[in-house]
Amino acid sequence: MKYSVLIGAAVAIMASGSAMANLELAKSKNCMACHAVANKVVGPAYKDVAKKYAGDKTAEDKLVQKVMKGGSGVWGAVPMPANPQVTEAEARTLVKWVLSQK
Repeated sequence: MKYSVLIGAAVAIMASGSAMANLELAKSKNCMACHAVANKVVGPAYKDVAKKYAGDKTAEDKLVQKVMKGGSGVWGAVPMPANPQVTEAEARTLVKWVLSQK
C-alpha cells in the first residue's frame, strides 16, 4: 500500500515536471508569443487545439508539420508562420504536450 502511494506520487511529480519542461520549451521556441494554454491570444488556446483534435489519429503528424511549416485557414484568417527554429523532435514534443491539455 505504501509503495503504491509513493509510486503514484513519483509519477505525478514526473508528469508535472514534464509538463513544465514542455511549457518551457514552448516559451523558448517563442510559441507563447501567439498562444496560451487556456486563452486565445493571436492563435488558439492550446486547450482548444486539444479539444478540436481529440480522437483524430492523424492530428499529431499534421500538427507537427504545421508547427514547422506554418499554415492557415483552420482557426481563422490569421496565418501561423513557419518555425524553422523548431526541429521535428521538438515539434513532436510540443504537439504531444498541446494535445494533452485538458
